[in-house]
Amino acid sequence: MASKYFLSSLLIAAVLLNACSDDEEELSLAPIIAFQSITPAVASELVDPIEIKITYYDENGDLGENDASVKNLFVVDSRNQVTYEFRIQQLAPSGSAIPIEGTLTIDIDPLVMTSSSSTESVSFSMYCKDRAGNLSNTVSTTAITINE
Repeated sequence: MASKYFLSSLLIAAVLLNACSDDEEELSLAPIIAFQSITPAVASELVDPIEIKITYYDENGDLGENDASVKNLFVVDSRNQVTYEFRIQQLAPSGSAIPIEGTLTIDIDPLVMTSSSSTESVSFSMYCKDRAGNLSNTVSTTAITINE
């Protein structure tokens, strides 16, 4: 009787370990991004463009897209949840499975105020999607100030 429970427990443990390793494998295929910088710290409404720099790492190299109509980088404005969509161009040859890493620069057009105040704070969160549809982690910028 005890051996029956032992075998059942062993089978359950094997299934759980296999499920965990599959999750880890899937996670490693998703791109990883990290916030690096945002400038300027203080921007004038409708005048100063915003520049965000992030670093990326993609284990299998399928981050980026040659098709200009495909959007794969998403930046969300904290003030109103508006999502800006961008394209990361293909970074490694199709069919290759090589680790890639680097820095991306995201340019956002000058912003408009969303409140009746003469100054407001804004930050952005962002994530990307590789050609297989894997979503990266989401990262946030530090806050900057927008003045009239």
